[in-house]
Amino acid sequence: MIQTIFLQAGGGGMMSLVMLGGMFVVMYFLMIRPQKKKANEEKAFQNDIKRGSQVVTTSGIHGKINEIFDDAVIIETGAGKIRFEKAAISRELTMARYNNSPATAKVVEDETEKK
Repeated sequence: MIQTIFLQAGGGGMMSLVMLGGMFVVMYFLMIRPQKKKANEEKAFQNDIKRGSQVVTTSGIHGKINEIFDDAVIIETGAGKIRFEKAAISRELTMARYNNSPATAKVVEDETEKK
């Protein structure tokens, strides 16, 4: 009985290897590759930030970048200035992204009036 099981399993060995390899290829294209691409885009964004940009941190704090160092930034918020790691910056708030929001338009008007 045990010999019969081994003989039946031996015939599909090549097919099971092809299926296993196919699963790894599909997993790479659906999971690993997009995640690496997103990480590279995020790293490029964090390296390209400029002084004066309106940003949001991963913890949800909104502010304007005041100073930039090698691995950290100082963000000016309504409560004062706070030092953050560059990795803590989640996204940039721009008029292109939030152009329909009245609140964003008000913030931009206030900033231009101050200058």
